[in-house]
Amino acid sequence: MCGIVGYVGRRPARELLLAGLKKLEYRGYDSAGISLIFEDRIEAVRSVGNLSALQAKLDRGIRESANAGGGTAVAVTAEPRPAATTGIGHTRWATHGRVSEENAHPHYDPEDRLHVVVNGIVENYMALKERLSAEGNMFTSETDAEVIAHLIAAHYEGDLAAAVRTAFGELEGHFAFVAMSAEEPHALVGARKECPLVVGRGEGEQFIASAVPAFLAQTRSVQYVENGEIVVLRPDGVTISTPAGEVLQRDVEQIDWDEDTAEKGGYETFMLKEIHEQADAVADTIADRVGHGDGVDLDEQGALDEAILADVKRIVVVACGTSYHAGLVGRYAIEEWARVPVEMDVASEYRYRNPVVGPGDLVIGISQSGETADTLAAMRKARERGATVLAITNVMGSQATRDADGVLFTRAGLEIGVAATKTFVCQVAVIYLLGLRLAELRGTLAPERIAEIVGEIKRLPHCIDQVIADVGPQISRVADEHWQKEFFLYIGRHVGLPVALEGALKLKEISYIATDAYAAGEMKHGPIALLDDSTPVVSVATDSPVLEKMVSNMQEVRARGAHVIAVTTEGNSRLGSQVDVAIPVPAIDWMLQPILAVIPLQLLAYEIARRRGLNVDQPRNLAKTVTVE
Repeated sequence: MCGIVGYVGRRPARELLLAGLKKLEYRGYDSAGISLIFEDRIEAVRSVGNLSALQAKLDRGIRESANAGGGTAVAVTAEPRPAATTGIGHTRWATHGRVSEENAHPHYDPEDRLHVVVNGIVENYMALKERLSAEGNMFTSETDAEVIAHLIAAHYEGDLAAAVRTAFGELEGHFAFVAMSAEEPHALVGARKECPLVVGRGEGEQFIASAVPAFLAQTRSVQYVENGEIVVLRPDGVTISTPAGEVLQRDVEQIDWDEDTAEKGGYETFMLKEIHEQADAVADTIADRVGHGDGVDLDEQGALDEAILADVKRIVVVACGTSYHAGLVGRYAIEEWARVPVEMDVASEYRYRNPVVGPGDLVIGISQSGETADTLAAMRKARERGATVLAITNVMGSQATRDADGVLFTRAGLEIGVAATKTFVCQVAVIYLLGLRLAELRGTLAPERIAEIVGEIKRLPHCIDQVIADVGPQISRVADEHWQKEFFLYIGRHVGLPVALEGALKLKEISYIATDAYAAGEMKHGPIALLDDSTPVVSVATDSPVLEKMVSNMQEVRARGAHVIAVTTEGNSRLGSQVDVAIPVPAIDWMLQPILAVIPLQLLAYEIARRRGLNVDQPRNLAKTVTVE
C-alpha cells in the first residue's frame, strides 16, 4: 500500500511532491523519499519515519548519491541553483527488507543516472538480481524494487521509454513504477501491472500518482493507466502505449470528488474501499513468501529461527475479536497440515488465568495494530513463563514487535475503517503460510501436497477479485429483504465456523443488529429455539469434509421456517432446495475457502448498515485499536 507521486513541468517540483505525499499518508507508510533532477544530475533524499523527517532533511540541504562502492554518500549543499522541475516521490510500507533509509525509495542504478519509485512486488526479483549481479551490478538495498532501476539501466540506450518497455517484459508480479533519467530531464515514464497508476493533466505540466489525492489540489483532469500499459509524461503532453509501443487513445476525464472522497479512491466509504483492496493486500502478504518455487519462505527479518519452529510441541493462539477469528482458522490449518496441537484463548481471559505454558510452547499473539492491550499482556505472561512468542501484526515498530521473540507481518496497508476487513484476510493468509512452513519443517505433508496448496494460495488474489465482482446481485437481494430484521443467526462447521463468527461480528459492529453465531452442530443444544419464519440464517456451507453435516443442519433450519442464506462453493449442487439464496465463491482448496467465504459476509453487513443509514467507518462505541481494558 505504498504511495507514488511524480511531476514534470515548469514549477518547482519539490513542494508539489511533498504535498502529494502528504495526501497519500492515509495509505500508511514507514519511510519516504523524493528524487529531483537538477540540470544533468539526480539527487535523492530518503528518511525513515513520517514526512516531517524527510522535510527536515530537505530543509538542511541533505542529498544522496551513489558512490564508487555502491553505497550512499551524504552531502550538504548551500549553493543557490535553479529549482528542479522534474521529480518523483514515494511513501513505503515495507515488504522486502527492513525499515531503513537504504530500503526506502527512490532506488537508483549503480551510476546514479536513473531513479525509480515502485509499488507492489516483483516476484522474480531474485533471478533478475542474480543475473544483474553477475553482470557487475552492485545492489545497495534488500528490496525487490531496486532490481527495476538496474534492469531499466541495463537496457537504456538514450530512450527511457524504450528501456522501460523492454524491462517491463522481463518483470513478473504485480507492481507499478515510475522512472526518470538524468539524460532525459523533462520526462517521466510509468508502467503498470495490476497496481494502480493515474495521470493528472495540466497546462504545461503533468502529474502521475498511485491515487488521485496526490494531485487533486492541482488538477481535476485525469487519465487512467490500464493494466499492462506504459505511460510517458512530458510538460507538453502524455502518451499511453502498449509494451510493444502501440499508442493508445485515452480520454481525459474530469472528476468532481472532494478531498475526502478522493482519499477513499472514489468509494463511498473507507470500509468499502478496504474490502476492494483485499486482493492486493493478500497478494502483498504472500508474494515473496511463496514466489520462489513450490514451498514457503518465512526466513525474513525478525522472523523466528526455523529450528525453534521445527521443535514446537504445542501452539497457543491469543487474540481478540477479528484477530481471534483469524487465529481460529489458523488452528484448523496448522493441526491439519503440521499436526501440532493448537489451543485458542481469548487474550482478555488468558491474561488473568494461571495458564500452563512454558518452554517448548509457541504462543502466537495476533493483533492488527500490535497495540491491543489484552493481547500484549497475554504475550508477556507467556514469555515470562518461558514460552516462545510470535507476533502477527500489521504495524512495524508496534509494541507487539518489541515484546515478541519473532514477528510475521501482514502487509495490508493502513486500514481506516473500524471494522477489520483486509487485515483479517491477511492475518489468515499469514497463518496459512506458517502452517505450511511448519508442515515442511516437520515432514507432515508430502512435497507434492505442499506444492499443490502453495499453487492454490497464489490463486487467492484473483479469486478475491472474482468474488467482489460477482456477488453484488445476491448480496443486494438479501440486504433488500432483510435489512429491517432485528435478529440474524450465523452457522458454520469446521473452517466455516470462524467465518460465521467473523460475519456475525461484522453485522453487529456496523449495523447494530443482534446477531448470534454458533457451530451448526450445536443447533439442537439451544439456538434452534430462536428460529421462526422471520429469522434470516446465514450459513457458511463451502466445500469441506463436513459439508454433508452442514446440509443436514440447514434442513433443520428450513424445517422451522427460517430463511437460509448460504455462502457456498461454485458448482456445488448438493445444497439444492435447502437454501433461499446461494452466494457462490470460486472453487479452491477447501482449507483456503475462509478467505473467500468471508467477503460476501463483509459486503452483506456493509449493505445492511448502509440501508439503515449508519456510519460504517465509525460505528458507535468502537475504536480501531483497543489500547485499554
